[in-house]
Amino acid sequence: MTASLSTIFNATFMSPGWESLLGLFALNLVSSLVVVRLIYHMAAKRRDFVFTFMLVSTAVFLLCRLLAGVEIDLAFALGLFAIFGIIRYRTNAIPIREMTYLFIVITLAVINALAPLAASWLEIAMANVLIWVLSYVLERLWFVEHLATKIVIYDRIDLLHEGRRHELIADLEQRTGVTIVHLEIGKVDLLRDTANLKIHFSADQEPGHFEELQP
Repeated sequence: MTASLSTIFNATFMSPGWESLLGLFALNLVSSLVVVRLIYHMAAKRRDFVFTFMLVSTAVFLLCRLLAGVEIDLAFALGLFAIFGIIRYRTNAIPIREMTYLFIVITLAVINALAPLAASWLEIAMANVLIWVLSYVLERLWFVEHLATKIVIYDRIDLLHEGRRHELIADLEQRTGVTIVHLEIGKVDLLRDTANLKIHFSADQEPGHFEELQP
């Protein structure tokens, strides 16, 4: 009886793939930390997205790894897409840069979970390192300046004329406290003498100001 229970326990809870699962999980965790903590967070300083990236990476890795040998039918696959679609439509818009990092961590999770079935450890390591290097180069060496965006309801429409652009920027910088790199003029309300302006400023030079997401 005892031997039978031991056999069932080992077959159920200690399957031969658990060591591989832990090893690949550690690899994916380290790979995600390199991208999220050492590359993204050092530049963006946004802890909320760090939380999201790490948990999404872990969830996708475990989902892919544990279901790698399961034959998923069309109905189940469509159900997963429907769930992710509902989540997407009920959340705020994510900036393009953050969406790119989200795609990167999902890609790393899928590679680390499924690639061992068809590729060598060297190829997997090279794929991870290539993504790290490219992310670092683009983030820190090429696109050095990060622009953030704010939507401002402006009350001096007399400065919206093209010939008074310098006065407009100077007034906005004085009133908002940020150094404006570029601005766009949106809806103008002549009844209230107001206009919607989108101002772009350096997020690196103005760390106390967060980027305003558009609805």
